[in-house]
Amino acid sequence: MALDPKPAKLGTFYGVFTPSILTILGVVLFLRTGWVVGNVGLLATLAIVVLAHLITLSTGLSVSAIATNMKVGAGGAYYMISRSLGLEIGGAIGIPLFLAQTFSVTLYAFGLAESLRLFWPDLPMRPVAAATVIAVTLLANRSTELALKLQFPIMVAIGLALTSLVVGVARQGQSQIPLWAGTAEGAGFWTVFAVFFPAVTGLMAGISLSGDLKDPKRSITVGTLAAIGVGFVVYLVVPIVLVAGADADVLVSDHLVWFKVAAVPWLVFPGLFGAIFSSAVGSILGAPRTLEALEHDRVIPALPRRLFGRELGDSVALMLSAAVALAAVGLGNLNAVAPVLTMFFLTTYAVVNLVAGIEQLSGDPSYRPTLRVHWLVSLAGALGCLWVMALINPLAAIAAVVVEISVYALLRRRSLSASFGDLRYGASMSLIRAALLRMKRLPVDARNWRPNILVFAGDPNKRLELLQFASWLNQKRGILTVSRLLVGDLEELAPQIEEETQRTAKVLDEQGIVAFAETEIVATFEEGVLNVCQANGIGGLSSNTVMIGWSSKPERVIARLRIARHAALLGKSTILCRIASRRWSGQLRRIDVWWGGLANNGDMLLLFAHLVSLNHEWSGARIAVKSIASNAMTLEQTERNLSELIERIRIDADAVVLPRPEGATIHEVIHRESQGADVVFMGLQEVAENDEAAYAERLARLIGDLPTVILVHAAGPFAGRLL
Repeated sequence: MALDPKPAKLGTFYGVFTPSILTILGVVLFLRTGWVVGNVGLLATLAIVVLAHLITLSTGLSVSAIATNMKVGAGGAYYMISRSLGLEIGGAIGIPLFLAQTFSVTLYAFGLAESLRLFWPDLPMRPVAAATVIAVTLLANRSTELALKLQFPIMVAIGLALTSLVVGVARQGQSQIPLWAGTAEGAGFWTVFAVFFPAVTGLMAGISLSGDLKDPKRSITVGTLAAIGVGFVVYLVVPIVLVAGADADVLVSDHLVWFKVAAVPWLVFPGLFGAIFSSAVGSILGAPRTLEALEHDRVIPALPRRLFGRELGDSVALMLSAAVALAAVGLGNLNAVAPVLTMFFLTTYAVVNLVAGIEQLSGDPSYRPTLRVHWLVSLAGALGCLWVMALINPLAAIAAVVVEISVYALLRRRSLSASFGDLRYGASMSLIRAALLRMKRLPVDARNWRPNILVFAGDPNKRLELLQFASWLNQKRGILTVSRLLVGDLEELAPQIEEETQRTAKVLDEQGIVAFAETEIVATFEEGVLNVCQANGIGGLSSNTVMIGWSSKPERVIARLRIARHAALLGKSTILCRIASRRWSGQLRRIDVWWGGLANNGDMLLLFAHLVSLNHEWSGARIAVKSIASNAMTLEQTERNLSELIERIRIDADAVVLPRPEGATIHEVIHRESQGADVVFMGLQEVAENDEAAYAERLARLIGDLPTVILVHAAGPFAGRLL
């Protein structure tokens, strides 16, 4: 769907400045500025104006920085956020933003009806509000350019109203202006600030028309900053004029003080009514464009293009926006909803500031805005928006954030795909880089050891049980990497690397295994494992444990024993895993650890057994630490040593010391005692060169028909000191 089938025609003045300044110079200017200065006095009012505009200015600068760094498409703030933080976050902001823009049409329509009631008290509210919604919709449907150009007379009317006010006060000839005078029982500074702040939140009205602009980069920057600047000057001048024209009590009690002070009172009417009407026009122009952008990115379902056999064309988003606004008229009073809508706007501003700040901090080479803004300015603006949200209405702020988080969660479940990159990768890269550099300077100790396991799993679909066990051994405590080795010629197999990596990653996701997928081309399996072991990792964050599945072929077991010996030279431990098909999938009973002492991999055996028991799937399983006493004299001492060890290392396990029956081999004792276990942990010795074949044969007899067996060879600087 084309968001903008018609050529973009709007320039800076009509496309950005006009809708923005007319939304800024709205109902607060005419009906609340006097109340503000009457409550807190002139100097405090000017402080409020400066503080509010600092937050708005930071947002305007952030918007300008983002706009000058990308080709801005239709959708305004939603487009910028989604292209920076991804579709899910963009949608979480964009959908509530659309509702806020649409309901704002209704709010302004009711505002116009209420202002007319000041002069015609019996005027029916809902019909007038509905008529206003229909009028601005028809105007917007006729032509966006026409709707914006018709706002020029409104701007002139506001200018005439301001002139009439200044001239009226000047005629009074008051020589002294009270600086601090406010009513004796006036509202507090922050209460008044909360009332005033919505006056300066109109800067997004022009940005919403980004898809209609000839030159979005220039127009958004110049138009937005110019509107903020003009609004700042007006809000500095009007309080001074009002203080000079009326005392504090009158300013607080009489919202129509403009009409009493102005030189030509009737000139205030068109300015007041026009300001409210133009705000409704700005909202009805912005809402459909946000909706179309959401549809274009498939964040929301496609909009219907036909109704009762009639072609709706490109006006469907406008019609839907108008329908929502008219439905809201039926609520009669949106006072309860209005604070939440304000929060939606403020969260949009906060996220825009956050985007600009993170872009700058991430150091992404592609972030090269024409207008550079220091990250402190943007992040201060984001914090300022959040602070104002809490200040205005904490409950509404919480409600708005909950709604946006809920939308985000729903969109995450849909797994939206985008054809564009965003800053999340760059920001994550910066954080990872900073963390790695920090880790480089930190002391490394056994107490910081984590199971960073590198698994060589072959075809992932055929080794699901091995991958699951690797995940259980890792227990989300370290980094789990699944490597698929393709043995053969590099030139022939290189095209398969990406496909196989994605295939492995898909299997991991389907199984709920949190791991990184890799694919490497190697000449032989044994050489490839050792090469990948050496290359894996960065900046001290690398694999410390190699995990390989058992093989029924003796020559492959011999190769795995050689790998274990060479991996130990690289400071890496080795795990050989013989899976007894799904023996553990039923009701869990026991994890057996055959203890041969710390010198025989005992610390790592206990640690891995403990990590397995922490997994949800192994909840309730008991760890039995077993040892064989060579004679009756050593049995009691061994039992005492094991119990003390288990207590000291704080692992929930049972100590079991067994006497070796006369004439029985160790293999026979282990087989008899561990037949009922679900998994058996045993140590793996380091074998001298040329002794691998004999040891492989002994291992095959030892494993025999036992359930799942995990053979562990501890190596590295912390072997024997992990507990």
